Amino acid sequence: MTAQANSAEPQTSRTVMIETNPAVKISSEADSIGCVEVLATVCSTILMVLTLPISIFLCFKVVQEYERAVIFRLGRLRSGGARGPGVFFVLPCIDNYCKVDLRTVSFDVPPQEVLTRDSVTVSVDAVVYYRIRDPLNAVVQVANYSHSTRLLAATTLRNVLGTRNLSELLTEREAISHSMQVTLDEATDPWGVQVERVEIKDVSLPDSLQRSMAAEAEAAREARAKVIAAEGEMKSSRALKEASDIMCESPAALQLRYLQTLSSIAGEKNSTIVFPLPIELIGPLMNITSSITSKMAATPSSTATTTAVADSRPGEVID
Repeated sequence: MTAQANSAEPQTSRTVMIETNPAVKISSEADSIGCVEVLATVCSTILMVLTLPISIFLCFKVVQEYERAVIFRLGRLRSGGARGPGVFFVLPCIDNYCKVDLRTVSFDVPPQEVLTRDSVTVSVDAVVYYRIRDPLNAVVQVANYSHSTRLLAATTLRNVLGTRNLSELLTEREAISHSMQVTLDEATDPWGVQVERVEIKDVSLPDSLQRSMAAEAEAAREARAKVIAAEGEMKSSRALKEASDIMCESPAALQLRYLQTLSSIAGEKNSTIVFPLPIELIGPLMNITSSITSKMAATPSSTATTTAVADSRPGEVID
């Protein structure tokens, strides 16, 4: 029993190694060439030799510096990776190739109607920049990498913006763009596509929401203006109080201030000049006026009796 168990262990380990390394099996099958492929290759070579020199124009291909060529022979991907840049050789009738552009490509994401987390409907459009990192995966792993990337970008835009509030959408565009770029890059990595940059172009708000936000912003600005004006009045009153205290300590300062005011008025060439009189000169005159008024108010009855006597006729008795 022990010997059988020991003999069974290596078989199990070999089976596990074969299952855990499928790439080795696939590559070995891809490298093996069948009889039909050998016969087709020989016939293609003979045809090329018989049609010289016309076949040279069909067998030699050129790709640019920014391009790569992925070659298939009888439906199988040729080993050696993508060809280019420069000249490469293909056999007629059995080889076909596909050119892949490695330059950065940009496209506009169509405007998407997005419902934000705080239940506000907005329309957002963006720009995506991507390039091909692995030409083999871009041709083999996905049918149309450009169309697939465009659809994925539109879906990702809706998903990412649906988790943000309206305020975050308006103020944190850079963070949202970076989050979209990371999500797209991870999703397109098996396709050999690298998303380099994502930029949100415009955020369109409904007209009613724009009016509400404008009214809110105007009210906030008016409130801030009133607060600033009140603070300015408070500071100016404090400055006037300090100035009055200084002038009380030095009466000559007030006279100098009068002269400075007259000088500024005269410089404007006005026809009317208002000269302020000091309170010290007007004070005694105001005191005399007030005393006379009080005396006249204290003797109203005697004045009335005298007037009545003067207006009465002779012989009339005045009560």
